[in-house]
Amino acid sequence: MTEVTLRRYLTESGLDPNLIFLLEDIASSCRNVANQVRNGAFEGNLGSANVTNVQGETQKTLDIIANDEFERICANSPRLAALVSEEVEDVTWLKEPEAEDYLLYFDPLDGSSNLDVNLSVGSIFAVMQVQADGDRNVLHSGRNQLCAGYALYGPSTMFVVTVGTKVAGFTCQHGTGDFRLTHPDMKVPEETSEYAINTSRYRYWDAPVRRYVDECVAGSQGVRERSFNMRWTASMVAEIHRILTRGGVFLYPADSNNRAAGGKLRLMYEANPMAMVIELAGGAASTGTEAIMDIQPDGHHQRVPVILGSRAEVERLDAYHAAEAKID
Repeated sequence: MTEVTLRRYLTESGLDPNLIFLLEDIASSCRNVANQVRNGAFEGNLGSANVTNVQGETQKTLDIIANDEFERICANSPRLAALVSEEVEDVTWLKEPEAEDYLLYFDPLDGSSNLDVNLSVGSIFAVMQVQADGDRNVLHSGRNQLCAGYALYGPSTMFVVTVGTKVAGFTCQHGTGDFRLTHPDMKVPEETSEYAINTSRYRYWDAPVRRYVDECVAGSQGVRERSFNMRWTASMVAEIHRILTRGGVFLYPADSNNRAAGGKLRLMYEANPMAMVIELAGGAASTGTEAIMDIQPDGHHQRVPVILGSRAEVERLDAYHAAEAKID
């Protein structure tokens, strides 16, 4: 079988050459971040940087390093107008925006709390476009995403991307550093017996989420009449990658503890990119009341509830939320 590289795949997809340059820069950033993660213990880069980001979260040293790698490498893309990062409060403008310039949204190191215990982490990204010359609006709905994806830093480094059609997975070949196509058409399995949620927050959950999890826990003795397994790694990338390969549903819902903030996960560079990947792989992505990619954002660090994965499970959760709303 002919080995298809990321460059060949992107070129054969008929994309604008400037978008190909940007996606290759994103992949290079991910490759460098993977190396930084791999060598973090030797270079003294594990642990906290003793500062907080705009989210009020304690930054790991590698959070900052990963952000710097993305900024340094992707700034070379000639039609990239702006960077929107989880780790930076303001939008970073690289040039005076022109119509059809690109906007890059990214979480440079997702799941960094896992670094000290050597579990999988990753990066998430999405690309949109400037709408008109001089337009500095970056608050576009997820339906405007041209492409989205993530990198997973695990036993192997993977780069998973959609350019608006199917979802393709590339594995970094040890030695050459090439990303080669290993998963040409990733699909979320329709049936699932796995769910991922942080059950330590049970006391905060709304009734629809409690109902869903309680039914899964009841297993074959409950209304679902089959057993379920719970998974939770505290890394969105790792959770979504498992769902893409084995099926399942991932939940970080709004609850009584995070509702004032809008939820936990960020819309522009976490929820939207993953929603695009999951939807184009045959799954669904919702807040419980609306499709994630239909949300019109009001801020580039906006938080939202997230429910995504196998379509039937997401639709069940949406139905539970709708039923609860009628009661209220």
